Amino acid sequence: MLAKLSRGTARRRGALAAAAALALLGAGLPAAVAAADTDPAPGMARFYAQKVVWGQCGIEQWPDDLQCGKVTVPLDYAHPKSGSLDLALARYRATGDRRGSVLLNFGGPGGPGVPQLAVGGKEFMELTDRYDVVTFDPRGVGRSSPVSCGDGESNAFTALDDEPADLHDPRAMLDLLKRAAAKCAEHSGPVLPHIGTVDAARDLDVMRQALGDDKLNYLGFSYGTRLGAVYAAQFPHRVGRLVLDGVDTLTEPLAEQGIAGARGQQTALDDFVDWCAKDIACPFGQDPRKGRELVEQLVRSLDKDPVPTDFGEPFTGQDLVGAMGQGLYSSKLWPSLERALAQLVESGDTSGVMAFATGGLALPVKGEPGSTRSGDDDPDGGLVDPEDVPLDNLPAALMAVNCADDPDRPSAQQVTADLKRLRADYEQASPIFGQYRLTQVLLCYGRPKGTDYIRDHVKDLHTAKMLLVGTRGDPATPYRWTVETAKRLGPSAVVLDNRSDGHTGYGSSKCVHRKIDDFLLFGTLPPNGSSCGEEEEDD
Repeated sequence: MLAKLSRGTARRRGALAAAAALALLGAGLPAAVAAADTDPAPGMARFYAQKVVWGQCGIEQWPDDLQCGKVTVPLDYAHPKSGSLDLALARYRATGDRRGSVLLNFGGPGGPGVPQLAVGGKEFMELTDRYDVVTFDPRGVGRSSPVSCGDGESNAFTALDDEPADLHDPRAMLDLLKRAAAKCAEHSGPVLPHIGTVDAARDLDVMRQALGDDKLNYLGFSYGTRLGAVYAAQFPHRVGRLVLDGVDTLTEPLAEQGIAGARGQQTALDDFVDWCAKDIACPFGQDPRKGRELVEQLVRSLDKDPVPTDFGEPFTGQDLVGAMGQGLYSSKLWPSLERALAQLVESGDTSGVMAFATGGLALPVKGEPGSTRSGDDDPDGGLVDPEDVPLDNLPAALMAVNCADDPDRPSAQQVTADLKRLRADYEQASPIFGQYRLTQVLLCYGRPKGTDYIRDHVKDLHTAKMLLVGTRGDPATPYRWTVETAKRLGPSAVVLDNRSDGHTGYGSSKCVHRKIDDFLLFGTLPPNGSSCGEEEEDD
């Protein structure tokens, strides 16, 4: 789920969504996972003994009542004495009869939670009647040892824009992917081999203990549903009230996920152009069919002749595709997306569309000189300063996590043989988003095989009841994934059918919002298979 777009902070760090989204990582099932739901393994006691120390965030324009802190976790759970890293936390304190904490993950993967809560925290204020509302920057993301592929470096996204080279010399393309992946390893540091969801779920349990909770109460959106499901598999007896909104797939290969995503985004784009054409100010005119053609022409034009930006890097058509994909997640963002596209079309101003490149999740500027931040005096694994988060952190982390979670690694021969077919399949799914989505899949080539834990072991869970919310018109996580995941998880999963549009339901549907809050606050679950109907959006 995306925060309300914060233009001021997003312009400060408007990273190009397609810039260097690569990662070279090692993945696999940590040896400690098998015993995850028992007493802490040797070397883990010190991590489970810590308590979060909360203080002022020291960030300009953030709410005064938002508190910040950190928690320390092992770098490698299989060898917890080999190193550690700090994760950034933020919370709104409970105002009523406190019963613990509810931990939020806003999705991604690659989206930092702390600035998201600062910008969009008002949506969760009802939960403070009973809970401290807490979020975090996952490992490798935001201030928590952020990964990068090197700002401004040549990368596979730009290289793959040259279609004839791709098709006629696939070996050169594969060699480029390997070299680009090596750059990610060079710029990302020791966290990169340990950035996958299996390790991130272990982090959740350390956070749970540090927050003083016997069980994890959790609300995860989009990718956050994958993270929550993996936690439930690792720690079934520590699951409290757990909600998954915009349910991710646990089994579908990355290539198939990309096609589904491209198809959903194309449908959302078509709906956006239909909506835009009703406005005289629409930059693509009042004919929807012609408008869709103009969008395609704009992408091709920028790929052929990128425009300069304030950050020194050219803005390409694929950068625009990534930015539009973020703006299409919710119809509430469409007016801002329309204005941003108008700025680009009419004057070549990229600032508006670049604000969408990180989904409004960019980190803000520092506070006043002398303000304190947890981890500032910890040079090894401590939190980085907000202004030092790499511009490409979101796409770099997205690819790192997705590749770590995917066990499929086709050989060079398979990639070469399948490339033309894959291009045709993705182009058919979406003439706008197909190339961008296919590139994301290809970027896993040459990286170590991802873990098979999610596909093989996150199933048939014996936990407390979990609420799964699927939205019928979700452009990013198709409703069928909710049904498939619920069946896979077993009788603990309770499905709420949101018969509406947009990515996730909590921020757009009053009905979904109410039912999720009722479950988290009071333990009241809707009947399995019940639904929320379409309703008018809030003003």
